[in-house]
Amino acid sequence: MNFRYLAFLVIILIAGAAFANTKLKKINITKEISVMLPQDFLPMPDDGIARKYPSTTKPLAVYSSPNGQVDFSVTQKRTRFKEADLEMLREFYKASITEKFTNVDFIREEITSVKGKDQIVFEFVSTLTDTRQGSNLAPVQRYSIIQYAVQGDQLLIFTFHVPFTMKKEWQPTAQEVMKSIKVK
Repeated sequence: MNFRYLAFLVIILIAGAAFANTKLKKINITKEISVMLPQDFLPMPDDGIARKYPSTTKPLAVYSSPNGQVDFSVTQKRTRFKEADLEMLREFYKASITEKFTNVDFIREEITSVKGKDQIVFEFVSTLTDTRQGSNLAPVQRYSIIQYAVQGDQLLIFTFHVPFTMKKEWQPTAQEVMKSIKVK
């Protein structure tokens, strides 16, 4: 009995150390934007971006974990809003997020300084349920952090998405990545 308990503790410690030691490396998205991402994240090819992020505005970059389940993306859109409008934009984007999903549980929703740049930060767990008649698809749950920053006449949108089942192991890394975003 003691051997099983000890073996269980050793496995937990090794697994915890593996997740805690996610090494990050600096990635320059553009001349003005950089971020620290897990070393094993790779750029997603254009066809993968088109499938996973169908939109009129293609992301500047998408990086993904080796298994393709965890993504970091950066999107840039023209805007007339200024950094002084972040409080108003926070309410707008909060409403937009809650409209996209069946249920949203916010962990954090704030305006905070990230590397000297004010950004809107939403950290949340979302559930999307297929409500079509006759559908038997299981609801999809994700853990996400989305950050918005205004840079000149551009709105920068940074996202980090993780399947909900992987939230506990990825949340500290996701938070570290999002805190590392640097906009010049």
